[in-house]
Amino acid sequence: MSARRAVTVVGIGDDGCASLSSRAASAVARAEVLVGGERHLEFFPQFRGEKIALKGGLSAVLDRVESLSAEQNVCILASGDPLFFGIGALVVKKLGEEHVEILPSLSSVQWAFARTGIAWDDAAFVSVHGRSPEGFATRLRRLSKVAVLTDGESSPARLAARLLEHGDAAWKAWVCESLAGAGERVRAFELPALAAAEDIGPLNVLLLLRSDPAWRPPPVVPYLHEDAFAKRMPKNGLITKREVRTLSIAAMALRPDAVVWDIGAGSGSVSIEAAMLCPLGRVYAIEVDPEGVEICRDNVRTHGVDNVRVVAGRAPEALAALEDPDAVFVGGSKGSMDDIITAALDRLRPGGRLVVNAITLENVSEAYRALKARGLDPEITMLQVSRGVPLARYMRYEALNPIHIFAATKPAGAQGADKAPPAPSGGARSASEAS
Repeated sequence: MSARRAVTVVGIGDDGCASLSSRAASAVARAEVLVGGERHLEFFPQFRGEKIALKGGLSAVLDRVESLSAEQNVCILASGDPLFFGIGALVVKKLGEEHVEILPSLSSVQWAFARTGIAWDDAAFVSVHGRSPEGFATRLRRLSKVAVLTDGESSPARLAARLLEHGDAAWKAWVCESLAGAGERVRAFELPALAAAEDIGPLNVLLLLRSDPAWRPPPVVPYLHEDAFAKRMPKNGLITKREVRTLSIAAMALRPDAVVWDIGAGSGSVSIEAAMLCPLGRVYAIEVDPEGVEICRDNVRTHGVDNVRVVAGRAPEALAALEDPDAVFVGGSKGSMDDIITAALDRLRPGGRLVVNAITLENVSEAYRALKARGLDPEITMLQVSRGVPLARYMRYEALNPIHIFAATKPAGAQGADKAPPAPSGGARSASEAS
């Protein structure tokens, strides 16, 4: 028989003691200290030991739990399954798994699927509880069945409005409130009605199911023709061709949570495809031309990606306030190629990738010199693409402008800027602390 563990984390539902198994009830009964949210502690008015409410910073509470557990039995109450977007992982990390026992109850997500009668073995789970909703629409692009943990700021109504704003309306939604509690309510919505709803309680789970039976997930690798971004063409008519875009994005070695800078974003084509490949990350589209800024914003909305931030300004000055990137793409320099490469390499995270597209001989020469001056031996590709176009009853080739693609990795031991701006709150790397 294993040794008794000093701290037990007990999952509990909105129906209070009725949700506890005999083992969980015994853990509460033998506890000398009971820790939990105020609504959870109210389920145990008869408890005679010390009660500690989980509010404010969790770090101080867990420090106290660690101290008390040396001599007393401590029971921590948590919603549903403590290891499903809950406090359980934080407790184990703080105290060590050998000192903690987890006794889960049914999670709110399990209750939601049970109440709606929808199978959940193929569902995805997304939490915006305590997190920014940025990237929510992008993450859902490849999903067909989703359970969403919400909060007051990222409510079901606001999330529905966000999906509608980004052109993703073909969902059926269920809002499941106060599950297993006295005020339980389960309602089905179409997204426009949900976006207008004003009577949804704070304790809820949002279920989303694709309503179009013909829906298929988008391709794993985007390969969009320039026409997809040319509803409004930049005044200089320049747009990164899809063959070039594919190789350039591949050269950036993007990961799902990458932070990307697209300098000289133009129509936003590189930003948008990079955002599709980084649903847990962010893309900063930096563009100096006011018309280009608006075109970029229009294209971002049209393509349904909500993890692109369009930055109006000239590089390198406009880069100062941005968080450090994992990858940088330079598609336009406005005569500041050397300064942009220097600033990008200073801020790029060690091991990150810098990719530069250059068409003119002047930019080719300047990009090469700037990279070599930093001690880098770039990968260089000269890409020349010809496309088949009709000629009467025949086909002929039409050549596109040749382009040089420079790619370099920042050495793992290299240092960035002396002081980099902090990542925005609620970003992809932030963690929720929910009990």
